[in-house]
Amino acid sequence: MKQVVDITKWQERLQSFAVERDWEQFHNPKNLAMALSVETSELLEIFQWLSLEQSEKLSDDLKLKVEHEAADILLYLMRITDLLDIDLAGALEEKFRLNGEKYPLELSRGTAKKYSELKPE
Repeated sequence: MKQVVDITKWQERLQSFAVERDWEQFHNPKNLAMALSVETSELLEIFQWLSLEQSEKLSDDLKLKVEHEAADILLYLMRITDLLDIDLAGALEEKFRLNGEKYPLELSRGTAKKYSELKPE
């Protein structure tokens, strides 16, 4: 399923949402990073006691909870990058390039080893 997300549109909506509620006073990178961590923990909580099989076959109710937490996580991340004037699309491109260097296909295929543990055989 191909999805296109216009990050700028959502960042503008987030900014307006915060301005309308006079929340900009609370929206600084530190507070938003902490809120992002909380939302990530709420996502983890959904899966905490599920088996691997259960986590792959969520009930409609749990899937909706995951959707809401995923949206919260993305919204906080977009707000942080907006405040810090980070080009999120550019950061994604750069991170893919760096990961490609750290995890060359011939060394990383089929293994979950960290890049520092990958060695040619």
